[in-house]
Amino acid sequence: MRRFSLVLFALGFRPFFLLAGIFAVILMAIWASAFVNNRAVTTYYGMVGWHSHEMIFGYASAVIAGFLLTAVRNWTGMQTPAGAPLAALSALWVAGRIMPFFPEALPYWLTALVDLLFLPALAVSLAIPLLGSGQRRNLFFVPLLAVFALANLLIHLEILGFAEGLARPGIFLALDLIILLIVIMGGRVIPFFTERALSGVSPRRWRWIEWLSIGSVIAFSVAEPFLPDSILVGIMAGLAALSNGVRLIGWYTERFWPIPLLWVLHLGYSWVVVGFCLKTLAAAGLVSPQFTIHAFTVGGIGVLTLGMMARVSLGHTGRPLRAAKPMAIAFALINLAAVARGLAPIFFLEWLPQFVALSAGLWILAFAIFLEVYTPILIKPRIDGCPG
Repeated sequence: MRRFSLVLFALGFRPFFLLAGIFAVILMAIWASAFVNNRAVTTYYGMVGWHSHEMIFGYASAVIAGFLLTAVRNWTGMQTPAGAPLAALSALWVAGRIMPFFPEALPYWLTALVDLLFLPALAVSLAIPLLGSGQRRNLFFVPLLAVFALANLLIHLEILGFAEGLARPGIFLALDLIILLIVIMGGRVIPFFTERALSGVSPRRWRWIEWLSIGSVIAFSVAEPFLPDSILVGIMAGLAALSNGVRLIGWYTERFWPIPLLWVLHLGYSWVVVGFCLKTLAAAGLVSPQFTIHAFTVGGIGVLTLGMMARVSLGHTGRPLRAAKPMAIAFALINLAAVARGLAPIFFLEWLPQFVALSAGLWILAFAIFLEVYTPILIKPRIDGCPG
């Protein structure tokens, strides 16, 4: 048992990727069952609020934590939380997921406090090695996490009765921040992973496109929570779609299609572009705003995080960077889930319940495959004997 805990809490990606996979299956199973059976689940957030909050501050925050805790140790050469501190941080995240199911037994303020503590604790865990090493270039992740925590606070302030009308802007601000993080980190790692895997391939980059792809998403993120579906938001979304689409074209090579660990990342980033296209169409009145969310969530976040967890877990356990055959199936399933939830209802609205159920089932299958393949990888020592 001690050996298991030493391995599991050796580096941030291990517990948080495992928890993200488990929670992805449980969360979607609960949501799909309630939706199909038209039966509400009693939670601190309410039913719909719980689903949206937990997809962002539950699943996505776990993936972000695992990725950043691992990356910052690589960037700085300094230790991020491991052992007991990492176990405590993981337990804090778990408590935030469980407590909302007991709204009658637990004081609301306590549930809010526990959930609100995680992101600041994560930010402090990253700030210490970043400041200690002088890594100013990557220090922006700390204020980004602070704004992410602020978005969470807005939601809790409305639930606790301190203000009205803050939960929706809080959710959209958090979602936009995750998309911004994807755009920033995607621009770093997707071309890098492509170059590493394919000799002779050099993804094209244009400085002005790099700045515009990030700047337009920042502008969109500032405007969208407070002026949803306005013309201004539509313009910002259009710029984001165009610049990130050009960026994606510059990275393209047909040689990545035989490599699942590459095409899943490129397709995941493509869903971000699709999401911004839908936002533009919604601002023009051509698409209902309700259909602009899930290209980002199931597609951009779901596809990219599944691919990133698969790739990072192999690289940081000393294994060859080749996806197991079942993972290629999982990558295909999660993309089909995005199509079923993010695009199909636009054209066949009368089949929305069926598409929701289908998307949830495909999502669950994809992450069940991830757990089957990667649980042994995440709980066992590196095969090369190195620490981490």
